[in-house]
Amino acid sequence: MTQPARRPSIVPIPRGGGAAWRMEVHDRLGSTSDLCKARLEAGEREDGVAILALEQTAGRGSRGREWNDPGGNLALSVMLVGQGADVPVGLWPFIAGLALYDAITGYVPAGHTLELKWPNDLLLDGGKMAGILIETGIGAGVSWQVIGIGANLRARPDIAGRTLSCLADCRADVPAAPDVAYRLLHHLDLWLSRYRAHGFGAIRAAWLERGHAIGTPIRVTAGNQQFTGTFAGLGDDGILLLRTSEGVRRVVTGEVLLAPANPE
Repeated sequence: MTQPARRPSIVPIPRGGGAAWRMEVHDRLGSTSDLCKARLEAGEREDGVAILALEQTAGRGSRGREWNDPGGNLALSVMLVGQGADVPVGLWPFIAGLALYDAITGYVPAGHTLELKWPNDLLLDGGKMAGILIETGIGAGVSWQVIGIGANLRARPDIAGRTLSCLADCRADVPAAPDVAYRLLHHLDLWLSRYRAHGFGAIRAAWLERGHAIGTPIRVTAGNQQFTGTFAGLGDDGILLLRTSEGVRRVVTGEVLLAPANPE
């Protein structure tokens, strides 16, 4: 006989201003972001709800890719509604990326490299270990955003043509997903506060400290176009600046890969 699903546990996580994130921990879900969107479409308007799945069976990555989770990884989505969603959507990749980096970096042993890749992937020793998918909309005149975050903690999926990594590659005692989610939401609140106090300039500077270095070779695919260059920094609006043989090019969107420094 199939056992009925357990009710999710609720974990309040303090935020600035006396508020709290409300984290729901589910044993198993199809997609944490899809659950958030379904609630929003049904009229739920509670800001600061975070949905964590200990196992996610239908996760989604960028450009419609599946993000398979064998269990034990981080699958977290955050609902931001109304004033909670007042940050321009184009800046969220950097704010959420910084929170993700700061949540993970303390678990990475010395001798291993953690860095952000534009705009919001997290690389461990050069392989992608985490990514962020941001979706936005308006319902009943109220704006909302769903920030979906997936991180390979215990295992990495197999995706053709991709180099992936997981935290277990560099340490045996991998933290539990709820512990990582708690840290991530704490850092998300800190970076939101910093953005509101100091603007995107502070976010941009912090991202550049944690991201791939100036001069890193980059290959960009945008539609049927492909071009290469070296990383020349971020614009004041977060746009990728790519130095090419024809000068500095502003990259608004596209699939960005860090190219080998000396390709064969």
